[in-house]
Amino acid sequence: MRKFKLLLGVILATALCVSYVGAQARRIQAKRPTPSETTANKPEPASVHMDPEKIRAHVKYLASDLLEGRGTGQHGGDIAAEYIAAAFAEYGLKPAGDDGTYFQHVPMVGVKTLGDTSFNFVSADRGTWTLKNLDDYVTSNESQKEQADIDAPIVFVGYGINAPEYAWDDYKGVDLTGKVALLFVNEPSSDDPKFFKGKALTYYGRWTYKFEETARRGAVATLIIHRTDLASYGWEVVRNSWGQEKSYLKLDGSPKLQAATWIHFEAAKKLVDAAGLDLDKLFEQAQSREFHPMELPVHLQARVASQLRPFVSRNVLAALIGRDPILRQEAILYTAHYDHLGIDKKDHNIYHGAVDNATGCGVLLELARAWSQVMPTASPRTILFAAVTAEEQGLLGSEYLGTHSPVSPAKISLDLNYDALAPIGDPEEVEVSGAERTTFYPTMEAQAKTLGLAIRPDAHPEAGHYYRSDHFSLARVGIPSFSIGEGLKFKGHDEAWGEAQERDYVEHRYHQPTDEYLPGMDFTGDAKMAMFGYELGLQAATQPKLIAWQPGDEFDAIRKQSQLLTPPPTQKRAPTKARKF
Repeated sequence: MRKFKLLLGVILATALCVSYVGAQARRIQAKRPTPSETTANKPEPASVHMDPEKIRAHVKYLASDLLEGRGTGQHGGDIAAEYIAAAFAEYGLKPAGDDGTYFQHVPMVGVKTLGDTSFNFVSADRGTWTLKNLDDYVTSNESQKEQADIDAPIVFVGYGINAPEYAWDDYKGVDLTGKVALLFVNEPSSDDPKFFKGKALTYYGRWTYKFEETARRGAVATLIIHRTDLASYGWEVVRNSWGQEKSYLKLDGSPKLQAATWIHFEAAKKLVDAAGLDLDKLFEQAQSREFHPMELPVHLQARVASQLRPFVSRNVLAALIGRDPILRQEAILYTAHYDHLGIDKKDHNIYHGAVDNATGCGVLLELARAWSQVMPTASPRTILFAAVTAEEQGLLGSEYLGTHSPVSPAKISLDLNYDALAPIGDPEEVEVSGAERTTFYPTMEAQAKTLGLAIRPDAHPEAGHYYRSDHFSLARVGIPSFSIGEGLKFKGHDEAWGEAQERDYVEHRYHQPTDEYLPGMDFTGDAKMAMFGYELGLQAATQPKLIAWQPGDEFDAIRKQSQLLTPPPTQKRAPTKARKF
């Protein structure tokens, strides 16, 4: 029955997509440049119109009940992938996935923490107390085993950061092998831009780093203490994200935790109290380089029971092949994730993910339409489009794309990513956090000015948005990458209004079933962000040289190393499962 419903959904998705996109395509009068109007290194004048109503139609469908929240490994996510592939095909884009298809297969394992999982803190002085799943903690077994039994001492390690470039080491040589790490989310507070980038969060503050680092040091479990002000989102977001099946890439031999865990602040406070300590004082001590780890007189006794479900999810890849026979082996990449949190089968709540990230998909598809149907001969380099899976599971689809790209990361000049663009009006600002770290920034500044957009610095650098979306996965393999989004100033409103809209979304809709499509949504801004991305892509695609990171950036060495190992473009193609250009 499930297969039948999936097949029916896919048929409906494809039919609706082809019908809609085809009807719109026939209405477009494409203005194609003549040879005299273009050169290999000079962009043509813009003659592209991004249609907010086309973006609306994509968002409305992708956020509909039929797709059940586009969960990773769920049939709603499969329908979304089919829908996007059908649109790419209708636009005439070439398949860039595996075996001549639009799909890149991403092997994964779903790990669902079962109800007989138990977490107990045991103290010689205070006895044993049991934590309540979802209310006091959420956990997942990264090692992908059906059962893990833990009885280990708990070591408080501050922020759990080892950052030699900042002369910071929270571990001080303490061996975590077989132990449980207790630590705070985020990183030491500072206003000094030379120390953990001041107010801006670095990757050291992200929960993904903390799980990776403690696993590398031999910990069997890690407890990240949640505080809303430090995480930039409430406990409800953590519970909704981690309280269901959690997806992971297939094991690759790297160390993994048996219990990757978030712990509620009040539960952590009780834990520390049992050790005769004060959590607020520990937090203050963690702000200093002189901090030393301390083993608490408390053990974690836990049984993590998991249901494992191997499956294959899919990135959706398409390409507009560049016109230059040599430069077409280089590319400009556009990305957006199509997944969300799916459906809570227990309570039958659908996490529609309208803003996060049906909007980004709508923009990606409108960009694909514009590139393929309006200006099909504009670029000497290839334009690559990727709708990636499992962003909500930890940027997994983009991580896999970064290491299995149809175009070598060394030859991808730029990634422009779209994630959660609020459809609330006409923006007068654009946020492009991370663009300043690339040699492309002056071009980006000029283009923003041309479109009448002021560049707004990250409104909340402490939230670490640069490390929370798919462009980060591409940056980690050396590709100059950043996301494009609106600022806070919208036409007819002041900044306070924009701030209030953002706060309202985070508090009442972000990662909640209430992130739904509404008829009153205004996609003017999404269309403007698409136009901005089109112009940036056009500029990047026609520059004489590939874009680079600024010297000394954390990704600069990776970029240079990958380019040293990658031969210059030639007209030869190497045989491979994924298409190479």
